[in-house]
Amino acid sequence: MTKEKYTQKDGRRLFEEDRARAFADPEFRAIYEAEAGKKELWLQLVEARQAAGLTQQEVARRLGVSQAQVARIEKRGYEAYTIRTLLRYVEALGDQFTLAISVQRIDSPGPPATNMQL
Repeated sequence: MTKEKYTQKDGRRLFEEDRARAFADPEFRAIYEAEAGKKELWLQLVEARQAAGLTQQEVARRLGVSQAQVARIEKRGYEAYTIRTLLRYVEALGDQFTLAISVQRIDSPGPPATNMQL
């Protein structure tokens, strides 16, 4: 049995192909999007940046801040977000992204009491 040697580039390509196949399935996409809404904010920011095809350095340049500041915003456990910071970050990602904030009573199933899209 011959072992194939994969480069990091091969791995990335295979991952992207597999991801595209999965997202082509409407049922998978619906489940993914429902679960994505439950993710911690930092992870949503990282995934949105990656989906936009941007590096932290590129986002930092668009924001006029250092890459270290973008890394801090994307850091697990970071909680010092302001709405303005989040709005600027999402705007730096491009027109295909939006910031939505919702407030919902925990014991109330149903639509959010307040849902604001910025």
